[in-house]
Amino acid sequence: MDLPPDGSPLGGRRVLLGVTGGIGAYKAAVLVRALVQAGADVEVVLTRGAMRFVGAATFEGLTGRAVRSEVWEDIPAGTHVGLGRSADIAVVYPATAHTLAKLAAGLADDLLTTTLLAARCPLVLAPAMHTEMWQHAATQANAATLAARGAVLVGPADGPLMGGDAGPGRLVEPELVTAAIERAMVAAGGGETTQDRSGQQVRSREPEGEPNGAAAGDLAGVRVLVTAGGTREPIDPVRYLGNRSSGRMGFALAAAAADRGAEVVLVAAPTELATPAGVTRTDVTTARDLHAAVLAHLDGVDVVIKAAAVADFRPANAATSKLKKSAGAPTITLVPNVDVLAELGQRRGDASHPVLVGFAAETEDVESSGRAKLAAKGADLLVVNDVAAADAGFEVDTNRVVVLDRDGGRQALAFGSKRQVAEGILDRVLAWRSLHG
Repeated sequence: MDLPPDGSPLGGRRVLLGVTGGIGAYKAAVLVRALVQAGADVEVVLTRGAMRFVGAATFEGLTGRAVRSEVWEDIPAGTHVGLGRSADIAVVYPATAHTLAKLAAGLADDLLTTTLLAARCPLVLAPAMHTEMWQHAATQANAATLAARGAVLVGPADGPLMGGDAGPGRLVEPELVTAAIERAMVAAGGGETTQDRSGQQVRSREPEGEPNGAAAGDLAGVRVLVTAGGTREPIDPVRYLGNRSSGRMGFALAAAAADRGAEVVLVAAPTELATPAGVTRTDVTTARDLHAAVLAHLDGVDVVIKAAAVADFRPANAATSKLKKSAGAPTITLVPNVDVLAELGQRRGDASHPVLVGFAAETEDVESSGRAKLAAKGADLLVVNDVAAADAGFEVDTNRVVVLDRDGGRQALAFGSKRQVAEGILDRVLAWRSLHG
């Protein structure tokens, strides 16, 4: 048997793997082999549907353990409770629409769902189903519910499906799930820096007594400047032009960077969110305020993440007293605000420092618009998302984004909480820094 890699975050960890009844269930054997090679102790639970696609003998040969499938087996041992309590991390690969629905509702009608209801460990889900099923409002709501509770959703991918169809809903490949499992395990444990299967820097279990986000994190010594929230451009003393940004994505990025050891300055437009631990915060109101604050904190910064929704225009002349309805509809002349990200790109020129990360909130032609913005701004990475989506736009706790880079690369991050998405964005920042130094 291959030896596990040194410092693997899965070394000695107990992984509970649930396999459900999807055509991609055969890939679970590849995932099990990768987890075992990483040093994990894998316990497999097959649903009745899964057993129509794959057999128990394959998994028993790979893990050296009996496969579990029925809640009625070994009743005195309390199998479902024992499996749930002993797991360091739980994974469902593939996760069918039916399974997502049961997990979201808290149902427990078989061994897998009963076990997961008893588990208190991180949960990674890899959805797989036909496109229409994935895009159905009920499935999307179930996925959003699970993500909001802390589950990590990986995929689905866009590609060939059963029956000759193609589209979103394809099961992601095992190596992507292995990397997500490692990141989730690290996020739950913190500590020592190593590499996951995709080459990203991650942290393994932290030493006893060492707080999460200690200097051993993979961003230790890195100075990060984050902007967040939506600017407000005054019309008069009581009215303003604004947007729907809550600041949650930017605050999640600031918190995640600080927990990974970075020195973080957060420039925050108006929001009700509390300052993350370990973060230095500067509050601003207008786009011009934000521009001035960014420039004031720019010296010595290694990474700039422009997550704020900055107004493109402002009233040319704000009224000094409240505009009265009786005076009729006012004529408001707008003038452009400075484009902070583009200015930073121009200032940096051809240099690789600092790394510049922008955001593009789009409602149509999302990626093509994002790619054009990336080129125009001179950024290294651009995070694009469809803010018209109910579960990934403004004022929600979940997000689904694609990270574009100026080398032509593209990575769709797994749907999840904004904190989980923030971790994925920071992984991409680290990868970019390692390639472009």
